[in-house]
Amino acid sequence: MTTDLHGPLHAYAARLHATAGDRHHVASPLGAWLLLAVAASAAAGSTVAEEAATELTRALGTDLPNAAEVARSLLDAPHPLVGSATALWHRSGHGDGGSAAWRATLPRTTEVGVLPDQAGLDAWAREHTLGLIDTFPLRVSPDVVLALASALATRVSWATPFDVTDARAFGAGSQWAGQLRRALRSPGHGHRCAIVANAQVGDVIVHAAPAQTTDGAGLVVLSVAAAPQVSPAEVLAVAYEFSSAVADGAQPAGSRSLFDLPLGEAPLWTVSEERVRTRARDGREERHHAVLPCWSAQSEHGLTAPALGFGAAATVLATAMGLSVDGYEARQTAVARFDRYGFEAAAVTGMFGVTSVPPEGVARTAELRFGHPYAVVAVATDTRAAGVTGPWHGLPVFSAWVAEPEDVPEG
Repeated sequence: MTTDLHGPLHAYAARLHATAGDRHHVASPLGAWLLLAVAASAAAGSTVAEEAATELTRALGTDLPNAAEVARSLLDAPHPLVGSATALWHRSGHGDGGSAAWRATLPRTTEVGVLPDQAGLDAWAREHTLGLIDTFPLRVSPDVVLALASALATRVSWATPFDVTDARAFGAGSQWAGQLRRALRSPGHGHRCAIVANAQVGDVIVHAAPAQTTDGAGLVVLSVAAAPQVSPAEVLAVAYEFSSAVADGAQPAGSRSLFDLPLGEAPLWTVSEERVRTRARDGREERHHAVLPCWSAQSEHGLTAPALGFGAAATVLATAMGLSVDGYEARQTAVARFDRYGFEAAAVTGMFGVTSVPPEGVARTAELRFGHPYAVVAVATDTRAAGVTGPWHGLPVFSAWVAEPEDVPEG
């Protein structure tokens, strides 16, 4: 069972990743969406401008009360492997901080208080990203009167580490085969691979690496590659589409039998056959392996496109807090690393409401070859007592377009 956030989050991810295009990058659409959803709680019981409320609803993909409730359910029931934090700050001496009634609708874990200086904002980013992000994505100035922030972070080890192989396994058609010396190869067990027929983009290859679980909760990092001519937006959309099935340990719909494919080379895989002893019921056993590169990314994303909703969020918050704002700034910093032994990623999303009047104060076997750019989505699993799934189950937490591979370190 999954929450109803999947549709809205998938649509929001498409808009956010579109701002990065086909460059190598990592992002957390969930981190940005959560920040908007926290802002949505300010609309309850306040005289928010109808235009701003409509724009925020459109960006979130669901009505504001529902978005606020989803944010509370995620942030107040934190995932053991995904650290999460949100904060709402206002400039001392400006506005009243909003009514106690609407502040009570915020997630219990949301920090509310006076706007810190730059050093304080940077410290908040480090504290809530396992030290992966050193600085807050925005620089505070005297005209900032309110700030809203979210942070997500994870650092996990694979349940079964990758093996190492020669990078020539990417195939003669991959430029990465000549660029790198060594690559990662999925182990004989513990990882999941598939070749999937997809109606939108054709055949794709899929690899899922599960992390070691904690208290029934886990993280699965899903990699999806299509033919090189397929756009990053389309491949990322397919990866998000597969996230629910991957979280449940199932194969994506459309998974193809290797016995329905011809032997030999194809652009994304090689299928071979040998005589073996097997306990397969029909005497036909299927095995998959995948070859992937190590990769890392550090990205900055401007979030001022109207479709991303931060202008509306600034208006909604300013109204609820009794502040006057003339503009806003919004930005996300995201980092990630994928290697033989594990995965780590973090994102901090920040929004400032600014005024033109300076405030008082001081300023401060089938071998699947991921041999060309492909999509990655890190999906949370959340199985709690008595087999009940928690609110994080199946949610994509981070996603990336991998276009700059790295060699496997000598160590």
